[in-house]
Amino acid sequence: MVSQTRMAERVIESLEELKSLVGQEIAVTPYMPVTQERIDEFAETTGDRQWIHIDVKRAQEESPYGATIAHGFLTLSLLTRLLHEAVEMGWGRRLGVNYGLDRVRFPAPVRAGSNIRARVRLLDVQEIAGGLQLKWSITVECEGATKPSCVAEWLVRYYD
Repeated sequence: MVSQTRMAERVIESLEELKSLVGQEIAVTPYMPVTQERIDEFAETTGDRQWIHIDVKRAQEESPYGATIAHGFLTLSLLTRLLHEAVEMGWGRRLGVNYGLDRVRFPAPVRAGSNIRARVRLLDVQEIAGGLQLKWSITVECEGATKPSCVAEWLVRYYD
């Protein structure tokens, strides 16, 4: 099987360029599917097997959403993939580390079979020992929805 490597939507070539982008939307990722299979795998991994996530028939009949929905934490866990698709540090950062979240909300559900994408804004750049701490604002949108599915402020440390 041939592996296809996807380039990030935005390659940032220098620290100066990065700093100039504070306060701006950096990239919008392509849509990616959130399948029932992915939701089921997440339920199995986390032990969160609530019927609204895994029982398709019951969710169609009883859920206010008319379908199964992704776990909020599944959507949140996809931020890593979405940020990787959005931004690449083109000047040789060797390591990125999740440093935590300042704010997370899930305003609307992600129904099984939906496509999601991320809008990525850079909120802050701080120099730290051996690298940088960036604060990203990531808004996850569900194709065709009027409200975002996840809004998060995420701190990531990048080391030389």
